[in-house]
Amino acid sequence: MGGRHQRAPPPHLPSWEIYIYFFPPWESPEFWRSQAQRTLQAALDRTPNTNVAKNIVLFLGDGMGITTYTAARILKGQLQNQSGEETVTNMDTFPYVGLAKTYSVDFQIPDSAATATAYLCGVKTNLNTIGVSAAARNGVCRSQKGNEVTSILRWAKDAGKAVGIVTTTRVQHATPATSYAHSASRKWYSDADLPASARTNNCTDIASQLLSNTDIDVIIGGGRKYMTPRGTRDPEYPRDYSSRGRRKDGRHLIQEWQSLKAAHYVWNKTDFDAVDPETTDYLMALFEPGDMHFDLERDPLMDPSIAETTEKAIRILSRNPNGFFLLVEGGRIDQAHHAGRGSMALHEAVALDRAVGKALELTNEEETLIVVTADHSHPLVINGYPFRGNSILGKSPLWASDMMPFTTLMYGNGPGNKMEGGKRPDIRKVDTKTSGYVQLAAVPLKSATHGGEDVVILARGPMAHLLQGVHEQSYIAHAMAYAACVGTDRRHCAARPAVAAARNQAGP
Repeated sequence: MGGRHQRAPPPHLPSWEIYIYFFPPWESPEFWRSQAQRTLQAALDRTPNTNVAKNIVLFLGDGMGITTYTAARILKGQLQNQSGEETVTNMDTFPYVGLAKTYSVDFQIPDSAATATAYLCGVKTNLNTIGVSAAARNGVCRSQKGNEVTSILRWAKDAGKAVGIVTTTRVQHATPATSYAHSASRKWYSDADLPASARTNNCTDIASQLLSNTDIDVIIGGGRKYMTPRGTRDPEYPRDYSSRGRRKDGRHLIQEWQSLKAAHYVWNKTDFDAVDPETTDYLMALFEPGDMHFDLERDPLMDPSIAETTEKAIRILSRNPNGFFLLVEGGRIDQAHHAGRGSMALHEAVALDRAVGKALELTNEEETLIVVTADHSHPLVINGYPFRGNSILGKSPLWASDMMPFTTLMYGNGPGNKMEGGKRPDIRKVDTKTSGYVQLAAVPLKSATHGGEDVVILARGPMAHLLQGVHEQSYIAHAMAYAACVGTDRRHCAARPAVAAARNQAGP
């Protein structure tokens, strides 16, 4: 045996791991050759699925750039006591892969509002605007009039499908809001956020548009305080003033929604679990006054995971014989990155991957198109020549020229720049694996910016092959709509009318 394996294996290893420790298969060329041949054969055997998509599930990892995608894969494996790099996530199993260009009309690096308008409405637009074309101007109410653009959620509803949104942020946040609202500012969450000029020109807030614009069957996330009259006590945090209702117009949008739909409304996990998908047509579940908690910090007795909310949404929406469209956003990946909290961001991405796995379990690939993508990235890097299996949240064995260690994950900018007297902090005795640790950053900013590189598109199911290649981000909405025969381009249905009719008549 080689010299580096003369030592005893680590204690408490199972017998098969002890065998691998002494006889690592990856040292043999045949290990890699046979692996490659299996992958090659799978690619050769693959034929495009040209069915009409009865259902569409779009998973959006907010801020899940390619570095985050890679690092989350490693973390997921390491959480399962693997080295991590070789892990195959649920997202990794998707056979068709492409890239999306994320720039907005006016900025090289975009925000979540402009990007959501691209991949949901099929139109690129300006920073901070949602559901409007680039003819609208950020914060200028009168400019949005006549420049509204609708989303694939609306196209699916108009085609007779059930529709839903699931998010870990507030349901009025940029990504989910773009599926139903039109606003010159992503920040007009409630009428209390409207400037005087917007009120004068009759612009409406995002929360009110949740009720008025599209008949949405399932709404799950946070955002209670934007739905209730000013001062309304929150049911979960009655003594917290910041959690109280914010609306100045006196409207109680939750009660209005319930009366309009004769529907279920829940705000805690106990009531959520009691909702029977088999007898539920409409569900609104708002678990927090604002955004939901990070997955690592949520109370599992009060707030469900994104996998659980995804499952509930699919089970309810699947009752529609015409199929459904569901948007699922892992929205707090982005917020963790803004705070420079790499561990929290990666755990959010792992949680999203579990939700993807749940969707794969509950749907049929022959009739359901599932797409996973991101809106933009963040200035996160994996660096430093760490050894195989080194914690992705740990430190590089290579020290810097100042004779101090640095973390494998770092940011180009953000709150992690803590230079004092021209020196960076000594982290030799710091546990960098905790969820609250803020990664080192090169440039000091209170909040890390977004990144501008392309983001991944992963697809499986009917017409998934249309998403291969490098595309404008606005192409994604059109490819999904074509696959499902929703929106204005119905050529796919014309080419396969018998198949489309049969699938729309079939049950879920």
